[in-house]
Amino acid sequence: MIQKSHTFPKIMNMLSDALLTLLAYYAAVGLRFEVLDGVESVPMTQGRVMLVIVLYCFAVVFGYFCFNLYGRHQYIRRGTGVATILSVTAAGVLLLIAVFFLLRIIDFSRWTLAFFWLFSCVFLIAKHELVTQIAARLARDGRNLRHVAVVGDGFLAHQFMRDTEKYPEMGVVVDGYISAVEKPELGRRLGSYEELSEVLEEYHIDCLVVALEAHETVFMRDILTIAEKEGTRIELIPFYNEYMPTHPAIEVIGSTKMINLRSTPLDSIGWACVKRAMDIVGSSLIILLTSPLMLLTAIGVKLSSPGPIFFKQERVGKDKKPFQMLKFRSMRTDIDHTGWSTDSDPRKTKFGSFIRKFSIDELPQTFNVLVGQMSLVGPRPELPRYVRQFKEDVPLYLVRQQIRPGMTGWAQIHGLRGDTSIEDRVKYDIWYIENWSFILDIKILLKTVFGGFMNTEKLQTAADPAATEAPEAEAAAAEEKEETAAAL
Repeated sequence: MIQKSHTFPKIMNMLSDALLTLLAYYAAVGLRFEVLDGVESVPMTQGRVMLVIVLYCFAVVFGYFCFNLYGRHQYIRRGTGVATILSVTAAGVLLLIAVFFLLRIIDFSRWTLAFFWLFSCVFLIAKHELVTQIAARLARDGRNLRHVAVVGDGFLAHQFMRDTEKYPEMGVVVDGYISAVEKPELGRRLGSYEELSEVLEEYHIDCLVVALEAHETVFMRDILTIAEKEGTRIELIPFYNEYMPTHPAIEVIGSTKMINLRSTPLDSIGWACVKRAMDIVGSSLIILLTSPLMLLTAIGVKLSSPGPIFFKQERVGKDKKPFQMLKFRSMRTDIDHTGWSTDSDPRKTKFGSFIRKFSIDELPQTFNVLVGQMSLVGPRPELPRYVRQFKEDVPLYLVRQQIRPGMTGWAQIHGLRGDTSIEDRVKYDIWYIENWSFILDIKILLKTVFGGFMNTEKLQTAADPAATEAPEAEAAAAEEKEETAAAL
């Protein structure tokens, strides 16, 4: 059977967004002039201005469409939808300002455009959240469902059925499975692979989910041919599913299709520019705002113990390229054993313990961010020798090097910093890389500011002889020493 089209709901969704955008503009004009200034007639609702605004409403909706905002709401991650609305709307308003200048429309209010962006975001986010909640509620009530049949009876088929049961709000109902043998634990068996054509004619199935194991791929051609003949939609779960990232990319060379298993959102030049712009602006502001604190810290470091104020240490950055990471010196220079710092670490000075506790020692890294060696948010950079070790011991470790390392990151705000599980850190870092969004970076930065500065290290009080021996024993067990970082 030919499936009914979802085009009409999508068109209505897009038209409602255009109307809400236009309403946001009138609300912005009303707030700026009628409420704040008491003016009833303004040029921003007349003539060429309104023509530009109407065209803008459809242009911005086209931008949402290009970023896949109008897919099935059950499958759109909430954070992704919000990020799309905020980013596209911000870019649209900047473009609108440029159009006004090009058309020499000079009698427009910048405050109105600021209110316009704010109201557009609020109206559209609220509307899409409402639509998502309604769709999820209908799915829970047994309406607006997608009826699917699973082809296969192996691990992938079991996993898919468990996931659909675990997330009923996704609106997916498995009517049964098609396989060579009976598997009672999977529910109702609709038929064998050879009976697929009869099954599709008998049952009203919206989609066929093909979840064949590696040894069953010989059936793939016939299954796809029959499904296409019957006009049934097909979705594939590849037998290498466990190796697939969250957002794989398809690249085509002639008739060859290649799956890029490590594609990330930051592979897009546009998003990479957005992140870099945020790094430049953010690091510049941090340097400007914290310059008095950095000056006081420099004085404190100098007075607390002999030695330089700063130190630089070679770390591994994007694409495995080394760079010199900057920090305020927090340790003595007369002890050469190394290793991750511990709560009672004899290398730390009392002042160094204090600035490490509140992450003040990390502030010079803003200069690394400004010059492009680091990012505000990303995986923490490691020493070269640890990278060489971890790439052998920890699966997917070097995937972290696809993006710039960060001053803070998804792993750090979840407590994974210092002497913690490197395997857990890698899992969090890879999730961040595969799911990056502008909003996610903002979330991480806010969590760092409001609670992420303080780490779990204890403040140093007095020297403890027993504690002094611990790092030395650790270094001896590792049979490796590293020179203290060279001072700037």
